[in-house]
Amino acid sequence: MFVIVWQFDIAEDKIPAFQAAYAPGGTWALLFARSADYLGTELLKDAYVPGRYLTLDRWASEDAFRAFRAQHDADYEIVDRSCDHITDNELRIGAFLL
Repeated sequence: MFVIVWQFDIAEDKIPAFQAAYAPGGTWALLFARSADYLGTELLKDAYVPGRYLTLDRWASEDAFRAFRAQHDADYEIVDRSCDHITDNELRIGAFLL
């Protein structure tokens, strides 16, 4: 399994929009679900830092994720740009193998 982890800092007034885009079943998950090799997304809320979240996007393999990006890159970029206004800070923590 290949897992991509992102950290986000979100202003309080933008949390509902953020959750709609980044939660399981949200905008990103619907885009990722175009691939049979997408295994799901988890959205974690920091217990101590208000407005801080992690996402864990799970894929069958790194190759599966790369194939998805190659096939859907234009749509990925559209969704990414549409979400820019709801995040104060976005950091790719890394990509991990399980």
